[in-house]
Amino acid sequence: MDTEGTNDSRSTRSGHPVPRPATPPPPESPPRPGHAPAARPPVESWLRTRRAAAEPGLWRFGHVPGPEADPDRVPDRALIGGAVVALLAALLVWSLWRNGYVPHSRVLLELVTPSDWWGLRRPMAAVTALSAYNSLVAVLVIWGFGRLGNWRGVLHRYAADHPLPGRAVRTGLVAAVLVWCFVNADGLLPFDDLALGLTPYSWLYSGTAQEVADRVEAFTTVYHLVGAAVILLLIGRAGNWLGIVRELRGGRASGPEQPTAPAVDPADWPRLRAAGQQGAADRLVAEQRTGRMNDVDCVRIRRAWSTVEADSARLGPFVDSVLGQGAGACAHPSGARDLPVRSATHDLLTSQVRLGRYPDRDRSPAARRGAGAAVDPAVLGASLLAVGPFGAGKTRHVVRPVVESLALQALTGKAVVIAVCAAGTPLGPDEGYDVVIRPGDPSCAHDLDLYSGTDDADEAAALLAEALAGDLADVDARRATTALAQLLGPYRAAHGRFPAVPVLRELLDGSPGALAELRARLDADTHRSYVRELDGRARQTGTPGDPGVRLADRLAALDRPAFAGFFDPGAAARPFSARTLEHPLRVRIDLPERAHPEAARLLTRLVLAQFTAGATARADHSLFAFLALDDATHTVTTESVRAVQRLRSRNAGVLLTLRGLDDVPEALHTTLLGSVGCHMTFSGVTTWDGRLFAQAWGTEWVETTEVAKHTVFADQPLTRAVHALRKLVTGKAVTTDAVTVRKVERERWSASELAHQVPAGHAVLSLTTVDGEHAPPLLVDLNG
Repeated sequence: MDTEGTNDSRSTRSGHPVPRPATPPPPESPPRPGHAPAARPPVESWLRTRRAAAEPGLWRFGHVPGPEADPDRVPDRALIGGAVVALLAALLVWSLWRNGYVPHSRVLLELVTPSDWWGLRRPMAAVTALSAYNSLVAVLVIWGFGRLGNWRGVLHRYAADHPLPGRAVRTGLVAAVLVWCFVNADGLLPFDDLALGLTPYSWLYSGTAQEVADRVEAFTTVYHLVGAAVILLLIGRAGNWLGIVRELRGGRASGPEQPTAPAVDPADWPRLRAAGQQGAADRLVAEQRTGRMNDVDCVRIRRAWSTVEADSARLGPFVDSVLGQGAGACAHPSGARDLPVRSATHDLLTSQVRLGRYPDRDRSPAARRGAGAAVDPAVLGASLLAVGPFGAGKTRHVVRPVVESLALQALTGKAVVIAVCAAGTPLGPDEGYDVVIRPGDPSCAHDLDLYSGTDDADEAAALLAEALAGDLADVDARRATTALAQLLGPYRAAHGRFPAVPVLRELLDGSPGALAELRARLDADTHRSYVRELDGRARQTGTPGDPGVRLADRLAALDRPAFAGFFDPGAAARPFSARTLEHPLRVRIDLPERAHPEAARLLTRLVLAQFTAGATARADHSLFAFLALDDATHTVTTESVRAVQRLRSRNAGVLLTLRGLDDVPEALHTTLLGSVGCHMTFSGVTTWDGRLFAQAWGTEWVETTEVAKHTVFADQPLTRAVHALRKLVTGKAVTTDAVTVRKVERERWSASELAHQVPAGHAVLSLTTVDGEHAPPLLVDLNG
């Protein structure tokens, strides 16, 4: 079936098919290593989990938005302290009232009752009225001091406003404590006296003493049960116990880990059923229930169905593939359905990879505290710059998770990823890539095309000049491109291909024999323009300012015995060019950084130039193209910064990691920070690097509180004596505080904070989407 090339054979250039793994991967996933993330949930549960519509940088899988910041929120210490003080005050006031220390306490009652009730012999009605009066006062004391101490706020903050099952447990404990206090407070509260007074006297106290005692005990038990029921009713309403029971009866969980399923079950493949493909949907549901389908299969088949919805001619092949192969339908050209090992947590439905967690600190917004930090193509398309010293964890915490995420998306047919790293960098096993290139390794089956897989000599010269001289301030880029084009064009016209590295180096050196031999192979009539180009190069050789010698010196880094047989367009190797971005490939380029550091930097600049040119020139931007440079030292040039800016509108992005901004020419510092939409600084950056990031992130308005202490001068002798005694005891003069609250504009992160207040294992991350939506720089716990 036609799946936009997902199943078809691919080629990087004419006559050179894309290399595939030597052996197909096993159908089942390998055992999970000890350092891998936790086991993934079943596919059906994973599909049914809700994804919140969150801001950039928030992990959406199962995310429950937190409450908005309340500027009037009372601090926990003040809330608890006020509640305790109000409780003690209520007990004191009620004790004074009950023991008769409040004068004229019965004046209001005596005004509305007969005067003969309050003689030496009080009728039963007077006793009942007094109990009712005291009960009313008790209610007013509880209500008044409860409002004063905000007991309701304490109940909601620490019990009723928590998610399940914590809410049920906390409110249950509160109800148990209140019931116990009510049962054992008969001697303190007057409510039992009121209940006894309202009970008919002839029924309660008739009969023998034993009968009366039994009736009073039964009455007390009923009174306690009724009071406990009232308490449980009030606390149950606050804790929503009825809602908890309904959820348990429905067999649904209420926590963020297992949210309720939506009305339309996404695990039932509703889009296929809506199109009348019941058989295909039933087959996929059966694959899910038997465990033969994973998250990669789900997203890959969903993407294939999207192409069917766009072109109805693909419906028949799609249905045949699903019915015949089940979860393996519409497979990636490599046949892989998962990566051998996953080191990070991924959600392929949202294309997110989790990098860490926003800590619960004052600098983090309330809505993000405790939430996961994640990136996806929407922010990676704006490109990401990560700066941190050796050992900060750039590769482990950023490069590998991002490359792994894009490799999984490539298996679903949504992305193409190229990772450039030093040999031995832990970016996953070779089986997780379609192409692995190791320049200088004779056992490597793949080669890197120096000329970008193009037949245009001018285009090849421009990219090669960027790699050879892009970082040289004393070499003009246009003259370097012209010098290369003057040689590449005639050589291709004479030989039908571009020259190998030793030949090109000899030509750049201006060897008379090499130039004469090339000129002899050109036909004066057919190749008149090329002869003119070659003659011009011969005249410029050796003149002041000629870039040929510098280019030859740079190219000498690749003209080493270790690279013999590499970078040769005429060899039988299978060259790969970073311009091949139309296919969902997973590519890793291992550079010999330890043995040949200059060659490694040259090749890194070449891959970056080829990638930016290919991403900009491709006609089909449906695949997200991404390049990850594990070490971009001496890679960023003036031209590459301009090229990175153009990637946002081309559905492409790059990841650049640096040990410090000193690895980039000083003139490009601010330009680089402005060209890259996402920034990440790790623990240990220098203050001068932090200053540039602080300037890039700008300022914000914050509320500050200033306290000024003023000495108090007393006029009265007694007051002066008290102040003198206080100063003698405390050693400090008597002062008064003048508090000033105002709003000021301050840096979001200062250079000193970035250099000294970012804990180990943390980083400050700021994100910008390709649509311009921003997320402020926030601290991220990379181990969370």
